Amino acid sequence: MTTGSRRPVVVLDIVGLTPHLLRHMPAVAALGERGFRARLDTVLPAVTCTVQSTLLTGELPSVHGAVGNGWYFRDLGDVLLWRQHNALVGGEKIWETARRSDPGYTVANVCWWYAMGADVDWTVTPRPVYYSDGRKEPDCYTWPPSLHTELTDRLGPFPLFTYWGPSAGLPSTRWILAAARQIFDDHQPDLTLVYVPHLDYEPQRTGPDSPETIRAARQLDAALGPLIDHFLRAGATVVALSEYGIAPASRPVDINRALRRAGLLHVHTQDGMEYLDPWTSRAFAVADHQIAHVYVRDPADTETVTRILRELDGVDQVLDDAGKKAHGLDHERSGELVALADPDAWFTYYYWLDDDRAPDFARQVEIHRKPGYDPAELLWDATVPAVKLRAAGSVLRKKLGFRYRIRTVPLDPAGVRGSHGRLPDDPDHTPVLLCSAPEGTRDAYAATEVKSLLLDLAGLGEQPA
Repeated sequence: MTTGSRRPVVVLDIVGLTPHLLRHMPAVAALGERGFRARLDTVLPAVTCTVQSTLLTGELPSVHGAVGNGWYFRDLGDVLLWRQHNALVGGEKIWETARRSDPGYTVANVCWWYAMGADVDWTVTPRPVYYSDGRKEPDCYTWPPSLHTELTDRLGPFPLFTYWGPSAGLPSTRWILAAARQIFDDHQPDLTLVYVPHLDYEPQRTGPDSPETIRAARQLDAALGPLIDHFLRAGATVVALSEYGIAPASRPVDINRALRRAGLLHVHTQDGMEYLDPWTSRAFAVADHQIAHVYVRDPADTETVTRILRELDGVDQVLDDAGKKAHGLDHERSGELVALADPDAWFTYYYWLDDDRAPDFARQVEIHRKPGYDPAELLWDATVPAVKLRAAGSVLRKKLGFRYRIRTVPLDPAGVRGSHGRLPDDPDHTPVLLCSAPEGTRDAYAATEVKSLLLDLAGLGEQPA
């Protein structure tokens, strides 16, 4: 295929986009009126790293191996979330398939996960600067390295502290959208992948039906409208989709505390703080929204652990080997068991029994140190007097070169009002797919079929391996 016959495709991964929120987003909804709109049948677990890996490979987690946003790395003896290297994802990625028929096919990845090390032409992904004195400053990683200067000279540094945490909001999304437009205009990629995180925040903080969430949807639509028009005028096919829908949830389930009380989870203590000890624990859970991978060291304990989990209030199902296989989760990285929360519940990572023994990172935004996902990082700790002012003071100390510790995250998770991860129960909170072109019109797409759709829209079609 010649360069002139390629059809540029832009994919907007609008996290949390659902039929419910789409009613307040006319600019995005217009894509479906121009082309088509379909239900997107997601995979289990319905979390970012897993779904994105499925969208780009057409495979289930049993093949690509991204069984969650993180897992227990048995060879390292450590729980690690939010790793960034693309080599962790198995299966053939969409750009590898495309290049079999069109070796010159070019791709830009703007903040989709597992971006680092991917064989694409332009990459942007959040990557703080970690200084030797403990400071963390906002920044991003780019490929090629010159792209860093191209973007930051025009847009300023990546606004990391509005990308996640209690201050998460629209500035980070606006930066990502501006970066996507700049790369599209300057480099003309054949496929542009754009991660759009803004609707991940308020639905978890205040619930998917809250006035704050509706306002966030309208704000995002206003930001997306001009960008969508720009891509369409340039002749691109625009696809907007979501990985999951966030549903109302208000019941935290302390799965690790239940395992600890049963004598199965062990900790070690340093400076009065307790840390999960996965090497010696007989069983522990890596909590990830509404699913938890439960790692059981001795097969003889499996029946006991299954019984404990099934008796725990807020647990809906416990998947054994057969259950994991039925959901495409039969991969060596998965836990021996996988727990699914009730529709209105979600799993905490907490393993300590006394808050005075919690590690210091529990009260901070520390996505790489916590052995599980913590949605309370989106909230301010109301028990800390003048918490926002204190946080600002800590930032000032940091800028003056002093060591600092920002205590913002509550240890009471009751403020969380939305979650995801299990397969959706309510059609209003399911993921959606919209396309500006009528080709491929269908009522529903499986997440495993999106890769083929994108190749068809590009005029390539999926080639046999």
